[in-house]
Order: sequence, then C-alpha cells, then structure tokens
Amino acid sequence: MPLDDVAAELPLPLRGLDLAFANFLQQAQSSANPQHALLAALTSYQYGRGHACLDLDLLATQGASALGWDGSLQARLPRDLACAAASLPWIAGADSPLVLQGSRLYLRRNWNAEQSIRAAIDARLQQVCAVPENLPDLLHTLFPEPPGSGSAVPQAKAPDWQKVACALAARKRLTLITGGPGTGKTTTVVRLLALLDAAASRADCPLRVALAAPTGKAAARLGESIASALQQLPPGMRPATPPQAVTLHKLLQVHSSPSGAAAPALAVDLVIVDEASMIDLEMMERLLAAVPLSAQLILLGDKDQLASVEAGAVMAQLCEGALAGNYAADTVAWVRSMAAADLGPWAVAPATPEAATALAQQTVMLRHSRRFRDDSGIGIWATAVNAGDSRSVRALWGKTPEWAPGVAAVVDRLPVAQAQDARITALVKHGWSDWLDTLQALESAPCSDGQAWQALQAFARFQLLCAVREGAWGVDLLNRRIAKALGFKDAGWYAGRPVMVTRNDYNLGLMNGDVGLCLPHAKGLRVAFADGQGGIRWVLPARLDAVETVFAMTVHKSQGSEFEHVCLVLPERPVAVLTRELLYTGITRAKSRLSLLVPQSEVLFRAVDAKVLRSGGLAQSAAAG
Repeated sequence: MPLDDVAAELPLPLRGLDLAFANFLQQAQSSANPQHALLAALTSYQYGRGHACLDLDLLATQGASALGWDGSLQARLPRDLACAAASLPWIAGADSPLVLQGSRLYLRRNWNAEQSIRAAIDARLQQVCAVPENLPDLLHTLFPEPPGSGSAVPQAKAPDWQKVACALAARKRLTLITGGPGTGKTTTVVRLLALLDAAASRADCPLRVALAAPTGKAAARLGESIASALQQLPPGMRPATPPQAVTLHKLLQVHSSPSGAAAPALAVDLVIVDEASMIDLEMMERLLAAVPLSAQLILLGDKDQLASVEAGAVMAQLCEGALAGNYAADTVAWVRSMAAADLGPWAVAPATPEAATALAQQTVMLRHSRRFRDDSGIGIWATAVNAGDSRSVRALWGKTPEWAPGVAAVVDRLPVAQAQDARITALVKHGWSDWLDTLQALESAPCSDGQAWQALQAFARFQLLCAVREGAWGVDLLNRRIAKALGFKDAGWYAGRPVMVTRNDYNLGLMNGDVGLCLPHAKGLRVAFADGQGGIRWVLPARLDAVETVFAMTVHKSQGSEFEHVCLVLPERPVAVLTRELLYTGITRAKSRLSLLVPQSEVLFRAVDAKVLRSGGLAQSAAAG
C-alpha cells in the first residue's frame, strides 16, 4: 500500500519529503507490510527534526511524544510499529538505505557519519603525545598559586579546571572542554596555546595553529577574545603571531570544494574549534577527517546549549558524563603529579568502572563562572532552568520585579498580553537609548569609521531574542513593530537599519550571523560591518542579497554571541522548539541584565520541563570506547 494512502487513513503529520522517501523505497523493493513504509517515513521525519536516528524503544514506550507530536495522535500509531523494524526489507546489505542497529533505525548517511566519528575518535585517543618534560613548570607559570598557598594539594580545595584542561590536552590528540558562559573556555584556550607554543619553540618547531567556529559571528568573537586574553599572559609566554579564527566552512572548504569532495588534509599541529555544540554530524565527520592524527584537536562548547540545527547533538552526547568526571585512577594520579590538582572527588564510581572510558579521561567540565555567580540573578535563573527545576522557576518568577524605566534589576519581567503593549516600546527604547542617541548624532554629517564602530558597539549592548520566527511574538512581526515604534521604516534600506547576514558571502568577506548597520556615508547609504581587526568594512546595500532586519533575532541565531542586556521573548502558547535548552541558551546570552517578556507564565514553566532528547548512538559509542 502506498504510504500516501496510509498517511491519509491515519492521518499523521508527516512531511511530503518523508512520504516521498518511503514511497521511493517501496517502489524500489515492495513490502506488503504498511508499517514498513511508515517506519521509513518516521526515520526521515526524525532526521528533519535533528535526530540522527529513529529510537525504536522511545517509539514503543512514548510514541507520539518521541516524535514531538501532540498526545492526541498517540492512538493513530500502530501499537506494534517498533516491532516491525526487524523485518524491514531495506536494511539488508552493506549499501542498504536504512540501517538497524539495536533499537535505533538510521538513514545510512547518518549511520555512516556516526561510525566514522566513532572510529576517528578512537584512533585519536590511541595516539600518544610527547608531553613536554617541563609541563609542571609551564602549568605553574600559567596558573600561579595565590600568594601564601602551600605546595601540597588541600583535600578540600576545588581543582583549577582550566589548569586541568590544559594538562590533559597536552597528553592526547583529542580533548573536549565544556562549560557554561563565563567559565573560562577562551582563557583556557589561550593558556593552552601559550603552553604548546612554548613547548614547540623549545623544540625549535613553530606551532601551526587553526582556530575555527561554526559561524562567522562565533569565529569573530573567538578571535577577539583570544587577542584580548593573550595580553593577560605572563611575559615571555605570548605567541608571537596569534592565529586568525575562521568559520568551519572555510577551514574545511565546504563550499569551495565540489559536492561530495573529501575533506582537505590540514597542515596543522593544533586545531581549536569553539561553539562545538553547534556542529552537526556531517560537519563533525568532515572535521575529524581533515585534522591529521599527528595534530591535536580541542573542541570547546557548552554541552547544555541548543544543539546544531542539522541532525545530531554531537557535543552533548560525547560530553554526557562530564559532570561526574568519571576519571580513572591513573588519570587522577597523572593530573596530581602534573597539575597539583586532586580529581579524587570526580573519580569513577567503583560500581560503574565502565564509565571511565578513554574519552572521559580527555573530557573536562569547567565549573566556575566568572560572568555571573551561581547566587546572582542570571546565574540562579540559568541553574534552575538547566536543571529542569520548574518549581524553583515558578518561585523565581513570583519574586522577579516587573520591568519599569529607571528601576535597576538584574532580572526583571514584563508579563504583557498584547504585542502592541506600550511597555514593550518603552523597554526597547530604554535598552537601545545609547544607540539611538548615537544615530541622532549622525543625522547632520556622513558617518566616519570611528562613529560606525561606536554605533555597532552601542547596538550590540541590547538584543531581543525570540523563541520563534512566526506569530505575534515571533521575529518577523516584532522586527516590523519595533522598526515602526522607533520611527524607522518597516521595509527597504534606511539609516539605522540593523541587519544580519543569513548566508556566507566569501566575495564580500561576510559570514552567516554577521551583524551590520545601515548608516549615512560620504558615498550615500552604506552598511557598516566590523572587520574583526578593530576596523569597519563598508558594503553597498544592493550587494547584500541575503540579509534580514535584526532588531529581534531567534535564540538559535544568538549562539556564539553575548549582550549586556537581553530581552527574552516567549510565545503565548507552547511550541515544540520551546525547551529548557532554548531558555538556558537565551538566558545565558545576557552578561549583566535579563528581561523576560512572557505573555503566559505557564508557557515558561512548561518549557522548563521540556528537554531536548535527540536520538543518536554517539553517547553509547563513547561509553563503549
């Protein structure tokens, strides 16, 4: 039976692409069991939702919930649907379009990617690095003990996790470093660069380094953060020429290579990739293939942030046991001898020795935030949301003051029922007051590079972040309303229009996520972008064919960014994308102030209870490693 007929009979909310895939398989090799075509369509459907596979155990026990469907659809799923996977006609042979591995049903491309990633990780972890003979001395220089502290390691003293990360990274070809905002991932990278550069210089062999991030914005921020942090290093340990950060697409020649071309072989000794939680399965596979086994690979990211838009939650799965540590006895002893740090409290539990995998020994979680304390307003909200503690979030909501002009609060709320509420305009004008003043000063004369830089910096201090694109509380309508409220046009090019690049443009040197401002220039209206070197790149508006107005942006687009003041906007009703990961990511973009624009508080509380559970086998692969 064609799946179109099955879907019409049930019916189920499948995409046309999913139905076409199942019908293609049916035409290539017919099956009389209609559940086979439905399983194929659901596997394709889950891939479209970012899952590496269809988890048959979840399908059997949670059904519609596992598919992100409303519970009312549960009765439309055949009860024994998961059991039919074993008799699928499209899983036989080395080139079968589907792969059944245990309780996970994959599209072959995703299964191949997972296998490739697993093999590459295993191969890297088997490589032995030549640890610098003076590693303890280098670590002591980069992480000096506070005045008055003894040489012994106090049992009650928490480890310096940045120091631990640098020590472990020096001994293997792969290290995962995860941590929330402000925990010092960039600082760790800079000190690791200094450590490895010093060791390479001693061996009279210059260190070849590549820095990358998934988006242009994240790459620019990584480069700027590293350039700033290098100045804090001890004299004599600053690399002479800090490397420039690029996008992963550029590093791996994704767009410049023919379709399907193999990853380039990178001539490097060290590759550092920031915002690794945004890397999908196929990009991770390409990255691991491009970095030679002779080079060290460092992946940085927050395992609790939103995963990649495309399929896979690679960083989250690989760092699944990072909180517990699960360090083996030899790792604990080695770190004590090299970094004078005690990892005993994070040693693997005797009851679960299998958790001390090779990958766990090279995974470090940075735990101390220097951006905001756990007992600060933003820190408390972030911790409660990340833990899925909806009871605490309800209590916090009740104690959070309402936003009002002139009232200083680290976290405030704006419980408005209508998107036309005048208080929203007041909040926006207050948040961008410095930027609006800067624009007003530019009305009488063309804008200089220095003024453009100031305008960009002023605009970036405040940002509205939305959970959704459409609807009354989505990016599209809010951008138009805010433009009108601020006295701008709601379409076309005008002085003051903020825009975000939505597609990499290598000819213009602009990357997806770059933000610019349309400003009056001596040659007419031009769009000013920061060039990553402290200067300005001016672009004719007509040359920008992939930009959108960005008074408001989605939380997904904000990854890799930070703002002094964030207004997080939720929709009036629950939607599938509204999860604790999205809330956590949006909240932690704020450095010093957070405003919560929430039409219905129950939507907030339900989102805290909703966790992204992307199906895939990398966590199991890591556990078996």
